[in-house]
Amino acid sequence: MSVNKCLFPVAGLGTRFLPVTKELAKEMLPLVNKPIISYGVEEARNSGCESIVMVTGRAKKSLEDYFDRSFELEELLKSRGKNDLYELMIKISNIAEILFVRQREPLGLGHAVLCGEPICHGEYFGVILPDDVFISDEPVLSQLIKIHDRLGGTVVALEEVSPEDTSRYGIVQSEEVEPGVHRIFDMVEKPKPGTAPSNYAIMGRYVLSPLIFPILAGQNTGAGGEIQLTDAIKKIAVTGIEPVWGVVYKGRRFDCGTQKGWLSANVELALDTPELRDVIYEIVDRRRAE
Repeated sequence: MSVNKCLFPVAGLGTRFLPVTKELAKEMLPLVNKPIISYGVEEARNSGCESIVMVTGRAKKSLEDYFDRSFELEELLKSRGKNDLYELMIKISNIAEILFVRQREPLGLGHAVLCGEPICHGEYFGVILPDDVFISDEPVLSQLIKIHDRLGGTVVALEEVSPEDTSRYGIVQSEEVEPGVHRIFDMVEKPKPGTAPSNYAIMGRYVLSPLIFPILAGQNTGAGGEIQLTDAIKKIAVTGIEPVWGVVYKGRRFDCGTQKGWLSANVELALDTPELRDVIYEIVDRRRAE
């Protein structure tokens, strides 16, 4: 089954970035020259997903406005001969079919995915957590979809982390069946130090089966009083109702879910941009001389 829908859980309150996120969606924070959300949407689109489903909450209107047409701005740019910017505005609003679903209660990532059932029901679908920004030659979601197309089943992105960091992530118990591809048999959410079954952590990209919906609907709340997506994927893996694969993605990941990670990502990507690189170097040199 082709994967042509991608779900974005974007209902979080963004408390780590308060007060700026009191009325502005965290996903609209700038990452160099475009908002964080753009990187994920472009990844989904470049992976073949034609429909984007955003599961939103309060104070997320800026997301809807960003992907909507702005006729006044377009006409202003056109009248002033700024054709490149005019074409860019049109491109943003036409990037994909974008649908918005409201998550009315903050019941966790699993619940956010469940909110997308009316649109994704009956199909395999992608999930992108936009806090994780990936820069890669081939979109990371596309890397997962290729494994799904070849082997079937559910697929998650994996990254090998240090033993000291395993307590921060969902960690898998798996067997490598070919270079970079693991068959997952179990997973543990944020294991205590020294108890992790491996060093392979699940990162924010998934190809999920429609089997996930009835599991989430009947699932009790887990850690933090929330419905955990990891628990539902674990049930699929443990029961073997379909295979669950892990792909060690190729690319760079930037965690934009914290102020430190977001700032680091801006600096790193600015250093990759020739017209901005010298600005960073000049600031560092000046501060060192002070």
